[in-house]
Amino acid sequence: MEKLEQILNQGLSAFEAIDNPADLDQVKSRFIGKNGALTELLKGLGKLSAEERPAAGARINEVKDKLEQALAVRRDALREQQLQAQLAKESLDVSLPGRGTGRGGMHPVSRTLERIEALFHSIGFEIAQGPEIETDFYNFTALNIPENHPARAMHDTFYVDAQHVLRTHTSPVQVRYMEENQPPLKIIAPGRVFRVDSDATHSPMFHQVEGLWVDEEISFANLKGVVQDFLQRFFERDDLQVRFRPSFFPFTEPSAEMDMSWNGGWLEIGGCGMVHPNVLKHVNIDSEKYIGFAFGLGVERLAMLRYGVNDLRLFFENDLKFLKQFN
Repeated sequence: MEKLEQILNQGLSAFEAIDNPADLDQVKSRFIGKNGALTELLKGLGKLSAEERPAAGARINEVKDKLEQALAVRRDALREQQLQAQLAKESLDVSLPGRGTGRGGMHPVSRTLERIEALFHSIGFEIAQGPEIETDFYNFTALNIPENHPARAMHDTFYVDAQHVLRTHTSPVQVRYMEENQPPLKIIAPGRVFRVDSDATHSPMFHQVEGLWVDEEISFANLKGVVQDFLQRFFERDDLQVRFRPSFFPFTEPSAEMDMSWNGGWLEIGGCGMVHPNVLKHVNIDSEKYIGFAFGLGVERLAMLRYGVNDLRLFFENDLKFLKQFN
């Protein structure tokens, strides 16, 4: 029992000398662990007389309590030291000026789509959406495109399987909308389309916006008025002129290419025409009672002209120097 005081002093000194919580547990085992010094003394209580045993046991437990208290105090102190060291390492000088945070901006194509939708919405057009993976029926057949038409060729169309394609235009959205709604109809269908083509003015993925107006008394004059009004407001030029050249599209009759005046000349801007009666029949709309027009515009083409971009590929290369100009 004369060793108790020595064990207590050694334990207190050992705990105080430790500066790592992991090492603290190792030192603990030397004194109050399963095979520690105090445990050995407890095992030796049986050698004492019955009168000496209670006092000796109480004294050993007293020393054990002191060591456990000292151990807890030292553990808390080490944790506090670690916390203070971490706080010092990660401290912030709140008096320093804040670092500038970078702010993103809308992509120029997104800006253009937003502007197109707003302008058409202001004259009563609704926005319609549809799937980008289309069936052969909606992408071709319902639009009066026969099986031998060049638009079906593999060099123009991405085929998913024998019956599905990545849509080559957003006209299928018009067909789907007409299936579910009866005239009068007045919609635009903006979205991504896909074709096997890639150069400075073409991309395998690009955006189109197609318009449709079906009612009882619609004429080519309405089509001309809508297109010219849109282009003048989009480019903010009241002097901008639009001309229409005869053309051919399977889903419109008559059909035309649209040109607009630009830098002293004429620039092709899209295609249009009066909806072919066969297209109306596919969606169970009476072609004797209703007539309509449709048009299609390339969104990237409009963005290139509005922002002075001369290479379509710049829109998709994710070059921050280019994109930051549109923040």
